Amino acid sequence: MTMQDVKQQAALGSIAASGGLTLAKLIVGLLSGSLAVLSEAAHSLLDLAATVFTYFAVRISGKPADQEHQYGHGKIESMAALAETALLFVLSALVILKAAERLVGGATGVVQVGGATFAVMVVSIAVDFFRARLLSRVAEQTSSQALEADALHFGSDMWSSLAVLVGLGGVALGFPRADAVAAGVVGVFVCLAGWRLGKRTIDT
Repeated sequence: MTMQDVKQQAALGSIAASGGLTLAKLIVGLLSGSLAVLSEAAHSLLDLAATVFTYFAVRISGKPADQEHQYGHGKIESMAALAETALLFVLSALVILKAAERLVGGATGVVQVGGATFAVMVVSIAVDFFRARLLSRVAEQTSSQALEADALHFGSDMWSSLAVLVGLGGVALGFPRADAVAAGVVGVFVCLAGWRLGKRTIDT
């Protein structure tokens, strides 16, 4: 198996994981009414878009040099990482705004926390942990900037999912505002991930 095949397989696996997590978070978010979980669902949806960008970038970057691209197509991976950065900043702003509206307006919404909600977030943390490790290893082996960007992104996703888990715990203990606070924390983590990814991409 060539390095190009390894990169494409890693990207496809990441797409499948993002798709599954997005659907699971969306379902439990709608059923529970949790802004934090719905924010994570939106985050996972952008993850899905980003991993699709990465897959096509990895495919194109493997093409040989031609008359229009005399140094090859490798920089397309940097462009994919830059697009992912823009998506992260947009999501961050929307999530923080919605969380602030709930906190300042005093309307926390009715959040029904159940075992399925906690289970989905725990699975999400586990998936992001192993996915980040795998992508980081493949990125190092293949010198892929796009896969390295994804690994960095999903590594930070673990912390935002953990914040949601803590927020859900707060709601279960009788603190309804904990959900909106957790959503705000998700927005901050997304913003930090975008800043780190953007800086590395621009440096490249």
